[in-house]
Amino acid sequence: MTLKSVWVLALLAVSLAACGEKEQTARTRKSDAKPWEGAANTPYAAAGWKAGDQASWEEQMRSRAQNQNEYPRAPAQ
Repeated sequence: MTLKSVWVLALLAVSLAACGEKEQTARTRKSDAKPWEGAANTPYAAAGWKAGDQASWEEQMRSRAQNQNEYPRAPAQ
């Protein structure tokens, strides 16, 4: 084989390699369950949360959001 044919074959191999790339999309399942109807006995559940109780779930979400808010933590000036 000549050097030119080796380069042509290498270029052909590189160009064809791009055609074999798989599609990269997120494949997520959509759940019909409400967010507050999560698993009750998981070790990651918050202490005051009761599975299936929408009001308890909303209170946990408000509490988490407030804990991330820096304004109440700042000292008064």
